[in-house]
Amino acid sequence: MTLERRTAPRSWSEIALTVWGVLVLLFLFAPIIVIVISSFNTGRLLVAWDGFGFDAFGAILEKPAIQNAVRVSIITALISAVIATVLGTLAGIAMARHPGRWVWWFLGLLLLVSVTPEIVDAVALLPFMVFLGQDLGLAIFNDGIVRLSIGSSLFATAVVSYIVRARLVGQEANLEEASADLYATPLTTFRRITLALAMPAVLAGFLLAFTLSLDNTIIAAFVQVSGTTPWPVYVLSAVRSGLRPEIAAVSTIMLLLTLVALALVALVLRRAGDSATQIARTMTGG
Repeated sequence: MTLERRTAPRSWSEIALTVWGVLVLLFLFAPIIVIVISSFNTGRLLVAWDGFGFDAFGAILEKPAIQNAVRVSIITALISAVIATVLGTLAGIAMARHPGRWVWWFLGLLLLVSVTPEIVDAVALLPFMVFLGQDLGLAIFNDGIVRLSIGSSLFATAVVSYIVRARLVGQEANLEEASADLYATPLTTFRRITLALAMPAVLAGFLLAFTLSLDNTIIAAFVQVSGTTPWPVYVLSAVRSGLRPEIAAVSTIMLLLTLVALALVALVLRRAGDSATQIARTMTGG
């Protein structure tokens, strides 16, 4: 005797929700899909599709201006990530291991840094760096890479602080207390216990800070100096003469780098024993 499995017909509300979900996903990812497809355009301009090919990726190797802009962006993102990771890790550990009323004030300040419009930071940073570099004679602040790195690390530092704090808040301080009972020095306890516990979040924060710093356009446009034009500013200047497919090709490569970085973040947290929910919570600083 065979039993026929009957599936209940889907209601109109389920169908409507499914269609709505697909439309939302298309709305979110349509620009990304368009830029990836456009990177294979063999035409002279981005908006005119002439055919499918890899000419745009080959053109990247023939244009030193593009290579220099990408190099500046990657170097800047790496330095910014290091600055944000060091400062954010110390701040996150302090908030998690020394809680008090001050933590909520500090979190409020970090939130203020996170939500402040970039244009405000950019307008504030430009005269500040000019004052340090020219009026006070601190030549290091006249360097374009230094300016871009400092500007890009502001928001990233707040993000790393959230991630490290979220990682340590859920873990008891028993190990640090046991280490102190065994007469370990505070530095040894910090290096071998506290930092080891926070290391997955530190690595995740570093990778996220790197990706966030890659597209810091507004601040970069204000604080850059001649000879150190980052990739986002290069793209803005290219708009005047018409966007070419090689810009879409570089955008596609940077998108892949971002996805690889996010995958590494998830992998690091997964190997540290975090569940999918904990990974999402840590990456969002929740």
